[in-house]
Amino acid sequence: MQKTLVIVPTYNNPKTIKAVAKDLQNHNYEIVIVDDGSDEVIEDMFSEDEKQNIHFLRHTSNSGKGSAIVSGMRKAKELGYTHGGSIDGDGQHLAQEMSKLTAVYEEGSILIGARNLDMTHVPFVSKFGRWFSNFWARWDTGYPIEDSLSGYRIYPTSILDLDIKTSRFDWEMEVLVRHADSSEKIQEVLIECYYPNPADRVSHFTDMDTLAIVWVHIRILPFKWPRMLLNKILGK
Repeated sequence: MQKTLVIVPTYNNPKTIKAVAKDLQNHNYEIVIVDDGSDEVIEDMFSEDEKQNIHFLRHTSNSGKGSAIVSGMRKAKELGYTHGGSIDGDGQHLAQEMSKLTAVYEEGSILIGARNLDMTHVPFVSKFGRWFSNFWARWDTGYPIEDSLSGYRIYPTSILDLDIKTSRFDWEMEVLVRHADSSEKIQEVLIECYYPNPADRVSHFTDMDTLAIVWVHIRILPFKWPRMLLNKILGK
């Protein structure tokens, strides 16, 4: 498989972003850091020596995680890649786990790194949120997804052709549904991650983001029922 480019969308993660980049560099990945309008310009935090194998993109204002990933995927396509990995900039994801994804990745699919949350420091609300999100993701995609909220993924550049209406955390849900609706495959593999104490973790995910993800499914359901009925009639 062609070498994987890793996209790191980041917004106000000044304490972790350099360590995330260094971790990826230590594993010889080419990197695109997408600064989604952070208060401090991320590229300015890196010395020239530290910028090795890193491409920097910056949104002038905060446009959302989905928008940042799309910018990174456009850069991946520009550089000649057929796919791109994505990891978060908060330090939760480990570069060493990307090899688990690349080892099984099938071209044209979306591959999710399903986090192992059977560990300490994982709040109950996080586990419940994942269960709730997985229920709807399975219903809308037809795949037995175990971690629909994981940002550790590999995307094909074909997602740039999908008609996606969202641009923030809800984008990560809608891209799964739209990809599956295009009769494309979704894969999943178990990964380990670092989950710090709640007091040490920087997260921009809010209750409004949860509602936005639910709204993705509400918008899609009225169109899904007729399509399911038609497929049943046609024997698909």
